[in-house]
Amino acid sequence: MPNNLKHKIHDVIFEADTPSGKLFDVLLLIFILLSLGVVMIDSVESYHNKYAHILLLAEWFFTILFSIEYILRIISVKKPLKYVFSFYGIIDLISILPTYIGLFYSGTQFLKVFRSLRFLRLFKVLKLRRFTEESKNMSRALKNSQAKIIVFIVTVLCISMIMGSFMYIIEGKEHGFTSIPRSIYWSIVTLTTVGYGDISPGTPFGQFIASVIMIMGYGIIAVPTGIVTAGIVKGSNEEDFSYTNTQSCENCNKSGHEDDALYCRFCGEKL
Repeated sequence: MPNNLKHKIHDVIFEADTPSGKLFDVLLLIFILLSLGVVMIDSVESYHNKYAHILLLAEWFFTILFSIEYILRIISVKKPLKYVFSFYGIIDLISILPTYIGLFYSGTQFLKVFRSLRFLRLFKVLKLRRFTEESKNMSRALKNSQAKIIVFIVTVLCISMIMGSFMYIIEGKEHGFTSIPRSIYWSIVTLTTVGYGDISPGTPFGQFIASVIMIMGYGIIAVPTGIVTAGIVKGSNEEDFSYTNTQSCENCNKSGHEDDALYCRFCGEKL
């Protein structure tokens, strides 16, 4: 394919600053919405029985359309594998695979709801870069708090096992605590304040321990919230740049450049 044609395809598909690029993205979002509507309607038995043939044709129409778009995205970039294994590349592939897999295996058609993840491109179309930056801040906070969260989860599991074992000894099989694993399950349900009620203590001492676990649950819920919040506040205080330009680099497929940028700020490729 000629380089100038590849460049034009890239401008239309990957960028939303031009009229053609914005039109493409808007139409793409409309088709995604319509395809999700087909999947949902097909899940209603009465509609499926009455319009199965029409729904099948509509599904194949959207699948072929998304397949052509996926192929065009691959051939319009300089490093196809980088796009294929990128976040959006994987989502784009997942959105078309279920229909083809359905030719060999039944029951995979409802995996098409993963197409809803493609609505993340809405941030690009509407230039809501600020929201994507906030999502990065959230991801960064979770990553920085990873060690603390792991320690917290291990501590909660230890408390659940200890309390569950106590309840197995105290309550016994006559009150539904038939085994240590089932007692640990009750402990986790109680500690997280879910409280299904399928198992409940019958002895006064068991009810006392259950009360202690419930009170502990309120404190335990607050701990991870505080850890992540501290990470978000720390990330917000760090210097961060906001870019609203949607121009995408043909080499690394990344966007978010300044309006007057001549070279990609990620890989140095000429824009």
